[in-house]
Amino acid sequence: MNSRQKSIILNFVSVMIITVVAVLVLIDFKNYVNWSESMQAINQLSQIVQDYRKTHGIVPPESYIDDVAEDLQGRVRLGKIIYRARWLNFDAAPDEILAYVKKTYNSFFINDGYIVLRLDGRVEWMEPKAFEELLDKQQTPIEKELQPK
Repeated sequence: MNSRQKSIILNFVSVMIITVVAVLVLIDFKNYVNWSESMQAINQLSQIVQDYRKTHGIVPPESYIDDVAEDLQGRVRLGKIIYRARWLNFDAAPDEILAYVKKTYNSFFINDGYIVLRLDGRVEWMEPKAFEELLDKQQTPIEKELQPK
């Protein structure tokens, strides 16, 4: 094999490696944008819930959340919001899970998890195992039975 052929093969391999890396980076960037917009949508929902609580003294009903969820920025990337208000008592702790969304990604940098809205308005990202343990502690037996799968 002469030096010209070696150069062509080396250039081809280099371009292929760069292309594969670029595609993987773009896929992860897409997942990051999806994650970021989902977090932003839940933060907006948190503000709406807190405003409703200040005005009415209670958290909004699920029908209200369904209506306002349609107008959230990033709603398209959010997915199904599981809203737990009907299972919470008036004396519920501020760290109770009020709403959550399960997010799955095919990514090297972003793991699957849950976006969680707490009763006090905090929004956080939780790993699946930690979330499932916390939710299990907070759910009543009836809620566990009727929980959407």
